[in-house]
Amino acid sequence: MPATSQPYPQRRRAYRLFAAAAGLATVGALAAALPADAHENRGGHHPSRYQDVQLLSFNDLHGNLEPPSGSSGRVTELQPDGTTKTIDAGGVEYLATHLREARQGKAYSITAAGGDMVGASPLVSGLFHDEPTIEALNKLDLDVTSVGNHEFDEGSKELKRLQYGGCHPTDGCYTDEGFEGADFPYLAANVLDEKTNRPILKPYWVWKKKDVRIGFIGVTLEDTPGVVSADGVKGLKFKDEVETINKYAKVLRAQGVNSIVALIHEGGLPASGAYNYDCDSSGAGAGISGPIVDIAKNITPSVDALVTGHTHAAYVCTIPDPSGKPRMVTSAASFGRLYTDTTLTYDRLTGDIVRTAVKSANHVVTRTVAKAPDMTDLISRWNTLAAPVGNRPIGYISADVPNTGTESPMGDLIADAQLAYGRKLDPETDLALMNPGGVRAGLTYAAKGAEGDGVVTYAEGFTVQPFSNTVNLQNFTGAQLIQVLKEQVSGTNTAAPKILQPSANLSYTLDLTKTGADRVVTDSIRLNGAAIDPAATYRVATNSFLAGGGDGFITLGQGTDDLVGTDDLAALAEYLTANSSASGPLAPPAADRITIVQ
Repeated sequence: MPATSQPYPQRRRAYRLFAAAAGLATVGALAAALPADAHENRGGHHPSRYQDVQLLSFNDLHGNLEPPSGSSGRVTELQPDGTTKTIDAGGVEYLATHLREARQGKAYSITAAGGDMVGASPLVSGLFHDEPTIEALNKLDLDVTSVGNHEFDEGSKELKRLQYGGCHPTDGCYTDEGFEGADFPYLAANVLDEKTNRPILKPYWVWKKKDVRIGFIGVTLEDTPGVVSADGVKGLKFKDEVETINKYAKVLRAQGVNSIVALIHEGGLPASGAYNYDCDSSGAGAGISGPIVDIAKNITPSVDALVTGHTHAAYVCTIPDPSGKPRMVTSAASFGRLYTDTTLTYDRLTGDIVRTAVKSANHVVTRTVAKAPDMTDLISRWNTLAAPVGNRPIGYISADVPNTGTESPMGDLIADAQLAYGRKLDPETDLALMNPGGVRAGLTYAAKGAEGDGVVTYAEGFTVQPFSNTVNLQNFTGAQLIQVLKEQVSGTNTAAPKILQPSANLSYTLDLTKTGADRVVTDSIRLNGAAIDPAATYRVATNSFLAGGGDGFITLGQGTDDLVGTDDLAALAEYLTANSSASGPLAPPAADRITIVQ
């Protein structure tokens, strides 16, 4: 049977004693006039027909409790004159303050999230299997979230532990209080147990206050098995997002719940990287592309708004539903740098949202507000536990090593480290390839704590590579190696290429004026200055995720003579320690191994 509504106790929010709400930015609206009594009811014995409900949302936090460093901790803001500026943003101490201020005076307020709250987390959370992030989200008064692909990084049993509580089965309890789990529901409507064919967690949840009811359906992207290790999704089936949402929208309506919001861990790519870009400037949804566009166009009109994620992009725009009517679709970037404030006008007569009155805006989580003391205490407590591990120096750099760009200096550095480690395991190792999605951050020259400028700590390395993948060696023919490079821009990666980060001895040209596999110029591929011999055998170092065929690299899952080494972070730490010192810091790679033609 489907989940019953309201399985979690309703908390909070009758009274708030915080400062005035933050200013508006990035406004999207489906503006239309309402009858004269359409204002939010402020009291009295006879509520008005219409009730404004505040929906605060964010996505892809990834355990970033502390302010993210480098470009991961900034947002781009479009200025009235067409120029842009960057703003430092993020950190749960600031996110908590912004959300609490935004709720002030809002008697009807819900906070929801679009998945990837945990996973690929910095050390202060990841070292403790993300228990600190769940604790922080409880304090943030999160009401509900969908699962994301990273909620499956450690498998479905670990996800259920995060939901329901209990000490870690291997590492035990980290504090005397134990771990109580999330006091908000994780929704996983399209994630089924292969044996029971039922959702592994609640598929939907209904928020209630007095006579107002709003249903939430949560799904992750259907392709989660393609972006998570095989062990993480073992025994699970991931169903189509649209079919699943439409199915449970019918279930909710059959229960008399006519107001519905979908939480979807899948997203789009706006035409601009500025958070306040108007993606409706040339018509509904004209400035956004990617998977969410087709998904939004096919989800039943019964759903009133979509909160999305996964692409780490920022947008507030409308996309037509199957009936041709515009519907609000939002995403708040990632790492807690933004939050979205949406007004849903609830019609008490119909029990539905007045879609034409929906307003939405993204707001920057600036670091100019006061820190929330409870979050400061939380971070301090967990940092104290992490300090003996996290503060250990592992290397030195002469400048920032960013993880941005088609080929990034950080990606190249990791590939070089894996090649060096691979040759230690087997001197016949020829090259290394690193998936871009596994490079979660760059390294910054400026010190984050007391370690000093240019010092790389274990905690910083953990933020870059938090997955605990192993470094694997496999044999491939030259023909297979060429095919691997072509799979970057073909097959499942045709629309959104995934460009592998190469070790220093591999080079080639990527011609983006062409289409599909032809974008990789075969004649340009060189290893140690020589052309690839299709009949020869090459020993390749990758992480275990790629070695299992992850990210659509089917051919990488077909290697032979496998040799499994240490975890990838240990390989990076070993490389930094061996190749840098305080007097001889490592310079960032030039990121010139791939020649890009556009």
